Amino acid sequence: MTAEADLAHCRQAIRTGSRSFYAASKLLPRRVSDPAQVLYAFCRLADDAVDLTTAKPHAVLTLNARLEQAYAGRPRNSPVDRAFADMIQTYELPRALPDALLEGLAWDAMERRYDTLSELRDYSARVASAVGAMMCVLMGARNRDALARACDLGVAMQLTNIARDVGEDAEAGRLYLPLEWLDKVGLDPEAFLADPKPGRKIKSLVRRLLAEAARLYFRSEAGISALPLSCRPGIYAARHIYARIGRRIAAADYDSITRRATTNLSEKLELLMLSCLQAAASSVMPRSAVLHADPLPEVRFLVEAAARDKPAAETWGDGRAGAVFSVLAQLEAKDREARIPIDLNPPLTT
Repeated sequence: MTAEADLAHCRQAIRTGSRSFYAASKLLPRRVSDPAQVLYAFCRLADDAVDLTTAKPHAVLTLNARLEQAYAGRPRNSPVDRAFADMIQTYELPRALPDALLEGLAWDAMERRYDTLSELRDYSARVASAVGAMMCVLMGARNRDALARACDLGVAMQLTNIARDVGEDAEAGRLYLPLEWLDKVGLDPEAFLADPKPGRKIKSLVRRLLAEAARLYFRSEAGISALPLSCRPGIYAARHIYARIGRRIAAADYDSITRRATTNLSEKLELLMLSCLQAAASSVMPRSAVLHADPLPEVRFLVEAAARDKPAAETWGDGRAGAVFSVLAQLEAKDREARIPIDLNPPLTT
């Protein structure tokens, strides 16, 4: 069992670091909200460890070491690591899922860009849908249809994040919009990064990205009815809060460079109430046929890894594991070139 002090630390980390998730998690039953907050605390720790440092390859390699220690049952002596190791053991969390998240963070560390929407969905699958699949594991919803729709929701949320952060990312020299989209409207990536402005062309790309997110929010909603009834309000809330961010961007004429879309407390309360009503209605309404739609090709490996009807060890396979090892090897080479030693036990940060 996870120590109450470690859980309290994770709750506080989420309360200050991810207000949208914290609000949605209040509607989850305690048996799910506690491990969910541990999961999100670990994911927040991982994201911040890479995002808030200039030594990004070193940060990813250190995270990989922490993950190895957690799965070996010997976590680092920090509240988040201890709680995460307990969660792994209690819920038999397939290693493939946090490995996918680590791979996405490695792509960030390599400052990877994405030529096509499919490649961007590949990235979103790792940094967001992997978390959705892990949430399904915590809820005991490990059938393929529920997992596929949870992965849809993860991609939709990540596309919303990217649309919201175009200006912030550009200031940091990052660009996530598909490069072929920029080429089609005549935007040079380097020129845009040098002088990001909310012009007609970039707004059209933000609008296009949000349209794709909206399509996936619609697909994802069919899967929420396949979750345990007590879990549905929290997941509906996460879906609606993130979708509202997209609506805020649209209301600002798709300007996410000079403005940053947010939701206020009254909006969150409104959406929490809506989510409770929708969850109650879902118990008597017929399920949508969209529930059984095939998973996106880019998230299929996550569905296979988490599905209960086939062990993850059989579906992860040498190909996927090899891909992760290859990325980590590239990072290690980059780290060595920078002559930064890999410290397996750096000073504790949470």
